[in-house]
Amino acid sequence: MTPPQITTIEQLHEYLYHAMQLEHGTIPVYLTTLYSLHPGSNSDARHIIRTVAVEEMLHLSLAANVLNAVGGTPDLTKPDFVPPFPAYLPDGETDFQVDLQPFSRDAVTMFLNIERPDQPADEESRLRPRNRPQRQLRADGPEEFMMQFYSIGDFYAEIARGVRYLHQQYEEGGRQLFTGDPSRQVTQEYFYSGGGELTAVTDLDSAMAAFRLISEQGEGYGGGIYDNEKELSHYYRFQQLQLGRYYQKGDQVGQPTGPPLDIDWGAVYPVMRNARLADYPQGSELYAAARKFNESYADFLGFLTQAYNGHPELLIEAVWRMFEIREDISRLMHNPVPQRHGVYGAPTFEVGNLAKGAGS
Repeated sequence: MTPPQITTIEQLHEYLYHAMQLEHGTIPVYLTTLYSLHPGSNSDARHIIRTVAVEEMLHLSLAANVLNAVGGTPDLTKPDFVPPFPAYLPDGETDFQVDLQPFSRDAVTMFLNIERPDQPADEESRLRPRNRPQRQLRADGPEEFMMQFYSIGDFYAEIARGVRYLHQQYEEGGRQLFTGDPSRQVTQEYFYSGGGELTAVTDLDSAMAAFRLISEQGEGYGGGIYDNEKELSHYYRFQQLQLGRYYQKGDQVGQPTGPPLDIDWGAVYPVMRNARLADYPQGSELYAAARKFNESYADFLGFLTQAYNGHPELLIEAVWRMFEIREDISRLMHNPVPQRHGVYGAPTFEVGNLAKGAGS
């Protein structure tokens, strides 16, 4: 086994910030695809994507809890927190990018890549020096983030290794790793999700439990299709869309035998892929709607930052805010782009310096 990549508290804080970027980075992707569906259509796909988006909020909150527990400061308002799309995930998967795109078979394939449970053949394949194109989800951390990983689960396994290593080093030196203020922890009474529980992180055991929940809920437990709570993992929820059939109890991987899904691949707004504000004519209604959306989303990130920095009660409202922005998205997606035949508007998620932090 190679030594852990995380051997200092600064590195741990950086990796956990990347984890928050990673968990959040899927939310714009899922929301864009979700709201591209025609109202009243594709109820099966709508339910699956919406459920996963809510659970990504759970994962984001768990990562924030771990960062708070080890003395870090969650901040979703940094200019680089939301990337320009398309982007590579910060765990280092270079064979695909995440896009803002409408519901399609290609979108489902991207979802499966994001949540993939596959394991590499060996340690050398699992962990390798970073050598990748630009436009990655990358934080401005205290040290360069030099390694890349095969999957999200693999990325969290490395963070867990680092936490265990630092915990042992701190104990041997008569110090404590988990020194964060417990009042900054966001717990279940502030968050509702269909699966998994948002728990406080105060020690090594609770940190490991948080990492296990995130990994299992995404890719399944022990190579199976369910997580440890007996809920279908994200990968296999999305695979149902690809295979056109629901999993049911007793099914094997890749062989769902439940009822067929009702999918209408054509009941979708043909929204612009990876839209940018510059794609809309200045002074147009679409340009104004895109700017308004970016401002609303920046406010949402600032709201989350406050929740993770001593006001956990705000998370109750934050989850609902994530879906209230549907109205702002609809103003874009229901309207064609001038001089772009057959192409409709879409959110750009260009928040940059718009977000205001916990002290604002």
